[in-house]
Order: sequence, then structure tokens, then C-alpha cells
Amino acid sequence: MDQKWISQLPLSDIKQVLPVAGGDVNSAYQVETVKGPYFLLVQPGRQADFYAGEIAGLRALAAADVEAPRVISNGQIDGDAYLLLNFLKQGHRGDQAQLGQLIAKMHRYYSPNHKFGFSKPYQGASMTFENKWTDTWSELFVDQRLDQLRDALVDQNLWSEKDLKKYNQVRSIIVDSLAQHHSDPSLLHGDFWGGNHMFLEDGTPALIDPSAFYGDREFDIGCSLVFGVYDQKFYSAYQKDYPLDDGYQLRLNFYSLYLLMVHLEKFGGMYASGVNNTMERIIDLS
Repeated sequence: MDQKWISQLPLSDIKQVLPVAGGDVNSAYQVETVKGPYFLLVQPGRQADFYAGEIAGLRALAAADVEAPRVISNGQIDGDAYLLLNFLKQGHRGDQAQLGQLIAKMHRYYSPNHKFGFSKPYQGASMTFENKWTDTWSELFVDQRLDQLRDALVDQNLWSEKDLKKYNQVRSIIVDSLAQHHSDPSLLHGDFWGGNHMFLEDGTPALIDPSAFYGDREFDIGCSLVFGVYDQKFYSAYQKDYPLDDGYQLRLNFYSLYLLMVHLEKFGGMYASGVNNTMERIIDLS
């Protein structure tokens, strides 16, 4: 990174700045100082409030007593947004049962206003979700999320008329199913797909890169199934601490579909078969 840019960070005695993996949205760095390391995210050409949603999410996780990075500073340097966090040192192993218990604990932290949504929108590389407060889960999930993804996939010519027809069939199943299911507005990680957790040096599980909002807790669990990262110990521990309601086997597919649609919009056709297969599964199970 440019030394002049680095010198404007609110840190003293910076020794070096090392690029690290930080997902597909941000440039990420480990900033070494005399006092220890920090984690830096940078979004070129954006205002400081690009990180407003992530900051609010991290603070919500802290309020729920969930281990996650702490916000040190946020601002803009030479036209680039940045977010400075404390550095969590990763361990080599951890217990997925403890991670399941942590997710159950997070899901018991509910929306202060008893509504679904969030105080800040989600801003990604290509998609923004407004997270407007709603009285029902279906309004937030279907109207604000799935339908927006549908429109994006059609606009990018990633969906044909046949795909759209199948989506409309699946959408009706989802709306009808959610109308019969009681949802509480739990605090959600919002992007719980496998890469967004870690185990610290002492084995404590922690959550990173939240896209937090308040919604049905099955959302996180359904997303977690997509890439097969979590083992049976995770799901058994979660179910023991906070059992899912009857019929969850169908509903979890709604949220797997959502995450696959996000990846199809972001990365293209390599996720088309996953989206199609999940829609077929929802139709078969309904």
C-alpha cells in the first residue's frame, strides 16, 4: 500500500502492512504496530459509510455477547473507505459443537423493536439490500431479498423465461409455507456460509464478516448447508440448545436457494445448476 495513505491511519508506530484474504468485497490487510496487529479493510472509491452496516452488525454481535472483531476506527483516506478492527489470532482447531452453541446464543438475541430488518442497509460489491423494517419475515425475505435477486438475474441475462417461471412457482411455495410458520426476529449473521467463522488460539469460536439483520433464525442454518463446511456436531449442538420448529427440513432450502442466487448473481453461471436443483428440491418437498 501507499506509504502516504498508511501514514494517515489513526495508529502510531506502524511497522508493516501485509495483504491478507478478506473475501470478495474488500481489500484486507494485517497492520503490524509496536503495540500489536490490527485488521484493516479498504474499499476504494467509497465513502466511509460504506461500512456502516458492518459496524452496526459487529456492535449488535457485541451486544449479544458473541465473540467477534471490535471496531477501532472507520473513515475515509484519499477517497477510500476503511474499517480498522482489532486482530483476532486464529488457532488450528476448534469444536464445532461450541460453534453451534454460539449460533444458538446469537439467535436468542431479538430485535429491539420486534420487527424484521436492520438499522442499516447491506452494501456489497454489486448488491445492496435496504433492510427496511417489516412486520413479517416474508415481507423482508421474499419481497426485499429474493425478488430483488430475481430482478438482478433477469437483468443480467442469467435467467431465462423458463427459470423465471420456476422461480414464481417456488416463490408461491415459500410465501405459503412462511405464512404457516411463526418467525421471531432473531439476530442473524446474515452470511453464514462457512468462511465467516474462526476458532481463536484457545479454541473459542468467533464470527467474522457479518451482514447482520434481524430475521428468522432458520436463515443462517439454511445458508450454512450450502457448502458443507459444518459437521453433525454443529447441527446437533444447535438443535439441543435451540430446537428448530417442525417442517424446517423444507424451509431450510429457501435459505440455501437465497445464498446460491447471491452467488449466481455475483459469480455467474457456475452456480446455475445449484440454483436450479434447489428450486426443484423445494417443489418436490412441498
